[in-house]
Amino acid sequence: MAEDYYKVLGVNKKSSPDDIKKAYRKLALKYHPDKNPDNKQAEEQFKKISEAYAVLNDSEKRKQYDHFGSDAFSQKFSQEDIFREFDFSKIFRDMGVGGSEGDFTTFFGRGGRKRSFTSRDSDPFSELFGRAQSGQQIRRKGSNLEYVLDVLLEESFSGVDKSLSISKGGEVDEIRFKVPAGISSGKKLRIPGKGQESINGGSPGDLYIKINVMPHSVFTREGDDIYVQKTITFSEAALGKSIDVPILGGETKRVKIPAGTQNNTKIRMKGYGMPHFRGTGKGDEYIKISVSVPKTLTKKQKDLIKNLSEEGL
Repeated sequence: MAEDYYKVLGVNKKSSPDDIKKAYRKLALKYHPDKNPDNKQAEEQFKKISEAYAVLNDSEKRKQYDHFGSDAFSQKFSQEDIFREFDFSKIFRDMGVGGSEGDFTTFFGRGGRKRSFTSRDSDPFSELFGRAQSGQQIRRKGSNLEYVLDVLLEESFSGVDKSLSISKGGEVDEIRFKVPAGISSGKKLRIPGKGQESINGGSPGDLYIKINVMPHSVFTREGDDIYVQKTITFSEAALGKSIDVPILGGETKRVKIPAGTQNNTKIRMKGYGMPHFRGTGKGDEYIKISVSVPKTLTKKQKDLIKNLSEEGL
């Protein structure tokens, strides 16, 4: 996540240009390399506050930053863009730090040595910020795109071919891709090069397909296991019974319910669950048994149950 320039300087979005300038000067005096020789933490902090000030001190850059937000702004604008036409030497002279008449001391010399630059240097902060020399703009990758795709449980079980039509720059891009078997909600598929185009000739971003497996009317999924609910009568639970159980894929399987099965019993069907995502084997299917109790009884049923009660049942 990109730095929040307002937080870096300790100001807020309603702060005036003077407030921002005062905040930067205070921090720059504190972290300037002349005052913190060979202090890497101070060096990194000085870089951060200088970048933040270069954006928030410029009304147009600040407007773009407020519009896009920190993450999108960092993707759209390189440090070459951020520091273009920004005069650090004047700021340092105003603060009484460094040299004079366009000369100022910076801290990006090798081995702790300082180097002196003048305003004639094309890009005195190039080494400090790891940027290319003036005239060599860094090509930034285009923004990534994300799309939420709803899939059926059956589709996530077997895998499925999908296609999307995405509008970019006035053109429609038809994208075909495979949803792998076993995929679950929240997983993302990356399609390289199908994101936004770069604004300065860099490579395009990527497209991320976020999967949402929709609820099913019969099955529920927990990890790679599948659960199905089956209701049986008291006599079936007591005596045992064979029942037909649905499995994913549209088939059914005959399963024996043992005599004496209790309410809320789970019966495991090994290997009938979801395929392991990008792995081998499958999870299991579980039958959750619910023993029903009738709400009303005929006279004959009542008499039979009374007889069972007398027998200790």
